[in-house]
Amino acid sequence: MESNQLDVVKEMTRLIDAANAKNIQLRAIGGLAVQAHNRKNHPLFMRDFGDLDFVVAGKQRREFEAFMPTVNYSPHKQFNVLNGDQRQIYYHNSSEMKIDIFVGDFEMCHKIPMENRLTFDPITIPLAELFLSKAQIVELNRKDMMDITSLLLNNETGNGDKDMINLQILAKLCSQDWGLYKTTSINLGHVEDLMKDESVNLTQEERDLVLSRAQEIRKTFEEMPKPLPWQIRDRVGTRVKWYIEVEEVRR
Repeated sequence: MESNQLDVVKEMTRLIDAANAKNIQLRAIGGLAVQAHNRKNHPLFMRDFGDLDFVVAGKQRREFEAFMPTVNYSPHKQFNVLNGDQRQIYYHNSSEMKIDIFVGDFEMCHKIPMENRLTFDPITIPLAELFLSKAQIVELNRKDMMDITSLLLNNETGNGDKDMINLQILAKLCSQDWGLYKTTSINLGHVEDLMKDESVNLTQEERDLVLSRAQEIRKTFEEMPKPLPWQIRDRVGTRVKWYIEVEEVRR
């Protein structure tokens, strides 16, 4: 089977179902997870997806490592030996499609804890964390900007997790991490600028909805508690690097 012949949506569902059968908490993250919440199937956000990305509960790491060969995946041995307690990589035995696994927490430019939140959605990580997983990208490209836009357009903001970006979770995580707050705020600005771009195929009503939800998040940040360490870091600002450098993983 060639890599482009493997249906990534079906494969995502197959792996989650197989993990559930073993009582392993495995949830999708990344672009395909965002697409799973594109409830209106808006054509602007439709694209091809190559690799799959997941988060697995850290307490189930060993069970997960034993599980992957049973679903036709082989580990990137060197990478997994060096990083396996935080991140793992696997390849499909027939198509060689890559699967990126975050263990317990998601950590790229910023760290987003997920260990105790993986059961709030049956397919993906919760929407609040999914939003932050995109908004935490320091060098945001247009594809990631579109993913943030899709999440804001297709999902309400509020104080719950079901079909909703949980503002309480955003406040909790961003009040604990000034860097995450800062990068998220910068990227909200990029999305707000994108809504002024007339070449983006959105109606004015859709643009206004994205902007209103972005504003709800900004209001949440304004009103959230700001502990003393957060306030001190805020005074330093961007004069000191506030994010983690992400290295490209080579096969």
